[in-house]
Amino acid sequence: METSRPLQILRDVTAVLVVGLFMFPIFWWALTSIKPSSAIFDKDRVNFFDFVPTFINYGVTLLGMSRSEMAIDQGIGMGVGGGGAYDSRQSIMESIIVSLGATTITMIVAVFAAYAISRMMFKGRNHYLNWVLGQRFMPPIAILVPLVTIYKTAGLRDTDNLAMGYFGLMMIYALMNLPIAVLLMKSFLDDVPKDVDEAAMIDGATRFQTFRKVVLPMVKGGIAASAVLVFIFSWTEFLLSLFLTTEIRTVPVKIQTFVTSTGNEWGFIAALGTAAIIPSFIFILLVQKNLVRGLTLGSLKE
Repeated sequence: METSRPLQILRDVTAVLVVGLFMFPIFWWALTSIKPSSAIFDKDRVNFFDFVPTFINYGVTLLGMSRSEMAIDQGIGMGVGGGGAYDSRQSIMESIIVSLGATTITMIVAVFAAYAISRMMFKGRNHYLNWVLGQRFMPPIAILVPLVTIYKTAGLRDTDNLAMGYFGLMMIYALMNLPIAVLLMKSFLDDVPKDVDEAAMIDGATRFQTFRKVVLPMVKGGIAASAVLVFIFSWTEFLLSLFLTTEIRTVPVKIQTFVTSTGNEWGFIAALGTAAIIPSFIFILLVQKNLVRGLTLGSLKE
């Protein structure tokens, strides 16, 4: 049954409105990032487009320039210095290192664990799956105090050893995201018939060769989808990074430092927040073909 023309128009308009509703905060965030302070803190009205765009906020947060230098270059008389405290290049690099490291560790463990759960029958298998899922339900703040003590005792704080600080943050992010990665990968692997494994082993392949050369290429879309989600969860995590590190400041922790006793630096917050979205978009664009396939894998049966 075909949908009538008025219903199609109504559906399209509704879809546009819903998408616009969800995209408006991102639009406003990006718009604020190019506003001068006079437009951001205008007490008389909400300033949408009645301002001269400026890249002061990006220059300070992403290039390490001072606000006074940027104001002189662009003819905007803000006359405020002290931009060094807002230089976020190091934080962006630290977030990329930690997020990519955590994603790599998570996916290596998740792929092997999911394959074992999907293909091998063992006692307590269903209970184990419920236990894995239950780990995702536990809020990080519930284990924060003992976790800080454990990290300090084990020498995984960045104040003791910077390299171990990076490793410790990667490990806790990996543990935090491992349950959802395992469950996602298991659902993708379940859609690959076990007959494929059996046929490969009959032809002389070992279990590992079957896994590496036959099964993995068939679920690369699922791996891409899971990796994107793990990366985004790691990139946006705030609480664990705040309490487990001191010298290492990921982007969410760095943004928090822009809230000072003298006021909130909304321009810098918006600029760094907008820039922080870009790595996730790049990651998604690089794997978009496999991501779409991975997210729809198993939704239809042939």
